Amino acid sequence: MEEKRFVRLNGWTERPPEEMQLRARAFYELMNRRRTVREFSDRPIPEGVVEDCIRTAGTAPSGAHKQPWQFVVVRDPVLKKEIRIAAEKEEREFYGGRAPEDWLAALAPLGTDASKPFLESAPCLIVIFARRYGEEEDGSREKHYYVQESVGIATGFLIAALHSAGLVTLTHTPSPMGFMNSILKRPRNERPFLLLVAGYPAQDAQVPELQRKPLEEIATFR
Repeated sequence: MEEKRFVRLNGWTERPPEEMQLRARAFYELMNRRRTVREFSDRPIPEGVVEDCIRTAGTAPSGAHKQPWQFVVVRDPVLKKEIRIAAEKEEREFYGGRAPEDWLAALAPLGTDASKPFLESAPCLIVIFARRYGEEEDGSREKHYYVQESVGIATGFLIAALHSAGLVTLTHTPSPMGFMNSILKRPRNERPFLLLVAGYPAQDAQVPELQRKPLEEIATFR
């Protein structure tokens, strides 16, 4: 068994209660302005921004610290087109009969359909893979724990980081997503978790008029 190693906690700063409240409220207000966008500009993202946001995602907690995630950044127009073609094929089947009526009814107010032009117009696609297990040099497998939960938390970190940097995002989950492994040449131990579209909003971008649930409907304090 590997020997336990610990180091002193550094980097944590205690803040006065007033500052804590201000920072908590400011971050809430920032994230409350976040909206899922489906109309993207082709304006390029400044160099290094996406990389630092992915670094932020990599700080997320994970089961047994196995960090079971892989972020594949796609900027190549040829690959983006391949992904769009494959995703729209799955989406046509979804909207054309695979999805139950209640699901389609729930989606109707959002105005979504099988057409996904943002997969080409946005400057950056980040395909997030869940690494189901590790592979050692001798071919043996290293078990990973709480993979879906860990990757979900890291994805939340990534969305928050991109929004904080001044970008907008769209979470896209065509199902099934096995085509991602083929197009992006990912190994067998990785499973597509989510396709995150990132960039600047189109100048005339519109979003559905929605209301978020208030605190009393999403939290219980005892």
